[in-house]
Amino acid sequence: MNALPSAILFTRDEDLASRFTGALQSAARLHTVGTTPQWQQLHRQYGPSVVLLDLRGPREHGEAAALMTVAADCVFIVLGEDRSDPLIEAEQGGVYAALPLDTDARTLRQTVRRAFDHLQLSQQLELSRAEAMQPAAPPQQQRERATQPQQLRQLSRALRHFDRPDLMLESILEGVAGIAGATRAGIFSAARAGGPYRLRASFQCLSGIEKLEYAADTALVGWLERRAQLVCSLTLAHVVDHASRRMLSETLELLSAEVIAPLHGRGRLLGWLFVGPRATGLPYTLDDLEEISNAVEHASTALENALLHEEVRLEKSLAETLLHALPTGVVAADAGGIVRWFSTAAESILQITAARALNQPVEFLGSRLADFLRRALRGESTELPQAWTDPLTKRALSVQARPLGADGTRLGAVVLIQDITLQRQMQDKQEQLERAAFWNELAASMSHEVRNPLVTIKTFAQLLPERYEDKEFRADFSVLVVREVERLNSIIEQIQNFAQPPTLRFGRVDARQLIRQALDETLPEQQRQKVRLALKLDENLPTVRGDSKALATALGHVIRNAAEALDNHPDPEIQISAAVADGRDQVAITIRDNGHGIAPDIRDKIFSPFCTTKPRGMGLGLPIAQRTVADHNGRIALDSGPRGTSITLTLPVATMELPA
Repeated sequence: MNALPSAILFTRDEDLASRFTGALQSAARLHTVGTTPQWQQLHRQYGPSVVLLDLRGPREHGEAAALMTVAADCVFIVLGEDRSDPLIEAEQGGVYAALPLDTDARTLRQTVRRAFDHLQLSQQLELSRAEAMQPAAPPQQQRERATQPQQLRQLSRALRHFDRPDLMLESILEGVAGIAGATRAGIFSAARAGGPYRLRASFQCLSGIEKLEYAADTALVGWLERRAQLVCSLTLAHVVDHASRRMLSETLELLSAEVIAPLHGRGRLLGWLFVGPRATGLPYTLDDLEEISNAVEHASTALENALLHEEVRLEKSLAETLLHALPTGVVAADAGGIVRWFSTAAESILQITAARALNQPVEFLGSRLADFLRRALRGESTELPQAWTDPLTKRALSVQARPLGADGTRLGAVVLIQDITLQRQMQDKQEQLERAAFWNELAASMSHEVRNPLVTIKTFAQLLPERYEDKEFRADFSVLVVREVERLNSIIEQIQNFAQPPTLRFGRVDARQLIRQALDETLPEQQRQKVRLALKLDENLPTVRGDSKALATALGHVIRNAAEALDNHPDPEIQISAAVADGRDQVAITIRDNGHGIAPDIRDKIFSPFCTTKPRGMGLGLPIAQRTVADHNGRIALDSGPRGTSITLTLPVATMELPA
């Protein structure tokens, strides 16, 4: 594996040095210096190299200008505030590239890699100049060598325009045509893998070529991808396969070309470059083909850069469009806590324009958001969204923060902001409606349940003066009043237990004993004779974590519902089973009856308070059972059909820490 080339970063900004070191770790070994003596020492050690210069401040700008004057053999990439005067002046002064300080990591790596290519090409130019000055070559060779550095210089300049792919490819074609002395040249490429190949750039090509299109499965594409070699009319006779030779000959004629050179990169055929006849009318020599082959390497690099830049630009455009279209506000800050991204939704939610927020410290957004971002920059992400009401806009906000970075490199942080004001208002309104419905249903149910015993007591009380001497009547009156009062007391207790459930006392509970306790309380012996009861209890059940009294009451409500569903059934049966579930971490208790099932119109409301189909009862049994199971971190499930209903209560197994 080849060692990474060395680059030098001249800056006094530690945050910038840290960010660039992480961004360029796969492209170069970055050496950071902050003083001129340090720079001079590294320059003596590494010689010509790629240098990144921080232009901020007059002192740094003055030092940068002096360094670029002294070290003319280096390739300079200057860094500064976007559209600032020092950056514009340096760009106009002929540096290789001028980048804003907030350039993304991908663009930075791409620029540095191209700068190394430029440095290598410049060194080749110097070598070519030295060879051109040697007097031993014939006149024709001297002429060609004298013109070659100029054409190579044009190729070198073309590589700088990676941010303008079409201009870069056209400059490459001019350079190749100049080296070959050709009348025309062109480049075919595919925008994506598997896509069709079309004319991407041309230099004095004939009309009609721009309409040509080659699918990925055509013979020409397959041949260039497999062979990866120049196609030339001079060497066409060496192609053994007759069909391939004919196909290549027809392609050369169609393009009015003498040479076709495949362009490879990114592990695939990117396209091909074709060159027309020489302006002199002379045929190409083997030396000419070698020169074209060398130039094609730069063309491959240029095309790869162009496709990569377009891909990055498209991805960036799509990402920006997506982020701005999201109703969620997105605010991102770099590793130094400076706001670098502010979406349209964030402007609306926070009532701050992006122009004011960008390039400001996160504290500009307020203490709450700044705290979220600073904690995320330290690596502390919020697992759940945090909600609060903004004191300025009076909006209810939900915020979640995340650090940004990969492979251990922390590039910054992002917060996602949602305006939940309308959601809160709808939730409050829904709660008000639910409370109103609850009290209406409670009043209706109470009226129905209380009126019956009160009517009975009133009727007997009205008859009492007339039939007081009737001992049998007085005995019936005494029993009836006590029974109806107990019924009223039971109603009050149900409502009280539903509204204020008793405090749970957790411990180890035997599920089998729990079922027997619930049966004893719900189905006395005389009632069990009316129903066939089938128990299937696993002998190796682990104990569950819970309050035995609350769980027995919950089971009792379910068993009572099952028994009441079997009234007037010719063959009533209740099956109760208990077994381990979820890999022995849970115990599932299932109560199944063979009744007619629950009507579909109330199946979804069966666990709602006061939902009942019975002529008597408050409809609180199943809601109490559901809440009890939830309080035990368990779950309750219902399955009902024409052949019966089953309700399963799943409870967690007791841990070792619980008392026996």
